[in-house]
Amino acid sequence: MPKMIVLDYPFRSDAEALFNAVRDLPSPIWFDSGKPRSLQGRLDIISAAPARILETRGTSTLISDNAGNSQTSTTCPFTLCQEAMDDFALAGDKLTELPFVGGLAGFFGYGLGTPSTSETSKGPTDIPDMRQGYYLWALVINQQISQAHLVFHPACPPSLRRDIQARLASPAPLATSDFSLSSDFLASTTRSDYEADVARVKDYISAGDCYQVNYAQHFSAEFRGDPWAAYLHLRKALPSPFSSFLTWDDKALLSLSPERFIKTSGRQVEAKPIKGTITRGISVEEDQEQAIALMNSSKDRAENLMIVDLLRNDLGKSCVPGSIRVPKLFNLESFANVHHLVSTITGRIRDDIGALDLLAGCFPGGSITGAPKKRAMEIIAELEKVSRTIYCGSIGYISANGRMDTNIAIRTLLAEKNKLHCWGGGAIVSDSQADSEYLESLAKVSLLMDTLAKLQQPQP
Repeated sequence: MPKMIVLDYPFRSDAEALFNAVRDLPSPIWFDSGKPRSLQGRLDIISAAPARILETRGTSTLISDNAGNSQTSTTCPFTLCQEAMDDFALAGDKLTELPFVGGLAGFFGYGLGTPSTSETSKGPTDIPDMRQGYYLWALVINQQISQAHLVFHPACPPSLRRDIQARLASPAPLATSDFSLSSDFLASTTRSDYEADVARVKDYISAGDCYQVNYAQHFSAEFRGDPWAAYLHLRKALPSPFSSFLTWDDKALLSLSPERFIKTSGRQVEAKPIKGTITRGISVEEDQEQAIALMNSSKDRAENLMIVDLLRNDLGKSCVPGSIRVPKLFNLESFANVHHLVSTITGRIRDDIGALDLLAGCFPGGSITGAPKKRAMEIIAELEKVSRTIYCGSIGYISANGRMDTNIAIRTLLAEKNKLHCWGGGAIVSDSQADSEYLESLAKVSLLMDTLAKLQQPQP
């Protein structure tokens, strides 16, 4: 039986140079969480040139391989992903304890599998609802213990393996790419419309339709140059434990997400929803005051608890009864621009449930929909002016050794042709004030937009 090939790789901390060495290959992807050096952010995972691509639009999925063959299917996208995992499975091989040894990697868009709340008519992008590749190799760098491994699936073509090893043996110094905005970021929702929509959500809450709705606004700007250069600037400005960069055709995703959606290791599962946000203070004293105010905010704690209950219910569909725990509730986590309240939910997956079944049963994440989830999503579809596409979906991997890790795609930009899109949102509850909610939604993405605005060059 062919075995996975696992090679020691000389440790290097500059993962950006290693990714740069392979990013001209098809569909490169970098899970970039090593720089924050936290328990959540100790790893870098790099791959490219997948053997198979699954791209879903609406109810149809295009399945293509690197030999030029393709077919379409109307089967559930999560089922098609599982079939890809099965096709490349190595029976009886426990592989390694590395987090990713090849497997599926890519994104699940917010609206995947929810045609009743489809937002495709709202544009403005041509991004698919799901894009997953099956990758046959990976470079895994553990920044915390200064170790790296290069992993190859036995199905990886020898020519690709030789190419990867040659590229990574002596990567060239990271060259500077050009990037600049050619317009300011503009909101698709006026402030008056935003305030009217918040009032509408509160009407729905008063009527008993829902308890909480995560309402977002969209921003866009035109740009020139390479989104990769933009990402390198953004990751320095906002280092985040669940960041990633992936690109294909004329599109790229630049994710600086602070939030884990679902992680599995063996039969154990973990979710870390964020709900509750406040801006950082200018001085040390003000910053401490802001953090204390957030931790003592009954409104933010109530928002967080609603989502914890929602996720406990979602995870309960796939977990052993009685195994769901909440080891951390309302934990403070701080980032460059904001403080967050983060809770941790754990459980044990039933033996008859796989990682993709678990993911499908919880998708999209409750922290970015509201509660109850279905009605909140209907209200979101009614009120938001622009499709969320990747925003509030999930970027991540499902490894051939059974491990899975996915983020909630917030603090995430989509580059398509010459346009950048980003979104900022927040939870609306019965006592929300439109002014403060509007400012909070801006605070979550203003650092991203301001960082890129500094790169803006005047028109010739």
